[in-house]
Amino acid sequence: MAKRFSDSDLAAVYRVIHERRDMRHFVPDPVDPAVLQRLLDAAHHAPSVGFMQPWRIARITDAALRRALHDAVESERLKTADALGKRHDEFMKLKVEGMLECGELLVVALMDGREKHVFGRRTLPEMDLASVACAIQNMWLAARAEGLGMGWVSIFDVDAVSTLLHIPAGARPVAILCLGHVDEFYAQPMLETERWASRMPLDQCVFENRWPESDGTDSA
Repeated sequence: MAKRFSDSDLAAVYRVIHERRDMRHFVPDPVDPAVLQRLLDAAHHAPSVGFMQPWRIARITDAALRRALHDAVESERLKTADALGKRHDEFMKLKVEGMLECGELLVVALMDGREKHVFGRRTLPEMDLASVACAIQNMWLAARAEGLGMGWVSIFDVDAVSTLLHIPAGARPVAILCLGHVDEFYAQPMLETERWASRMPLDQCVFENRWPESDGTDSA
């Protein structure tokens, strides 16, 4: 039988899961290269469908490129606000990224040539994206354990970011990651603090045997 981790190790695992936050506020201190390498290695050890390892990670070190990516996010932020209708003003008050302040900026993309990978994707091709998400989560948890904040920015036009990074046809950016030092971690998810949304009860997300019949409370 496989050996169980020690109580202290288990506590650390659950602690980092519960204390991980999607960070938006950073201080501009540099990230230790050795720590960054450990985080990238953690991402690279994520599970992936068919062991295809579809993640590709670009480290943005050019200041002009960082600014251009920020501009692309800002353009989409305004369009997102318009699309939210009556929540426009509420959304515009939110800080949705820390791209100009964070110590490191990373762009994570799906590889090209993914159609060649059939194992585990014949009926669920989106499992390549799920695999990339696992890599990002690995990095996120490791960053929290290292005392670094990370924020996932998804408010951008895919084509605009692809053009800026010369991403080849067939590949696709899925995340801009802000990584760096923070003064403190949010006590709870920022969007919960800002009353944008709240965490659903666990029993509403876990079913037994069959999907439950709707009670009508979720209808719009």
